[in-house]
Amino acid sequence: MIVVADTSPVNYLIQIDSIGLLPQLYDQILVPNAVFAELTHSHAPLSVRTWAANRPAWLEVRLASSQADPALAFLDRGEREAIQIALDLHADRLLIDEFNGRAEAVRRGLIVTGTLGILLTAGKLQLADPEAAYRRLIADTNFRTSADLKAEFLRLVRPRP
Repeated sequence: MIVVADTSPVNYLIQIDSIGLLPQLYDQILVPNAVFAELTHSHAPLSVRTWAANRPAWLEVRLASSQADPALAFLDRGEREAIQIALDLHADRLLIDEFNGRAEAVRRGLIVTGTLGILLTAGKLQLADPEAAYRRLIADTNFRTSADLKAEFLRLVRPRP
């Protein structure tokens, strides 16, 4: 399965020590140059910059090869490039959290998964404890979600009596 990742899922998974889930879940993980630049930017958390400086062989950095779509100008550069590469390669999935980017990707026919979706999938495959990872995500990062999404996530990961 080929996936293209935007910055936030990679960033958050690094911060909660769960980045190793990506190569366990997906065959090929690509990030656009703009996303890699965000991961190495001086404003990125130190753990993220350190990881990116020593990026693993399974993470492939790609140039957006096709002409930029002006209809994506309202998104940041990383989101634009991630969507464009996913479309160009007919990727199986786009990893993205941002609401507007997700909505545009879905509108263009892409299948999207965010950080919480990655944790849910990893939990179903018994690769991680998604509830513990969620607690770290909320406590140790600037990840924010709605009360409704939090309740739905926890409902999905907690065993029913």
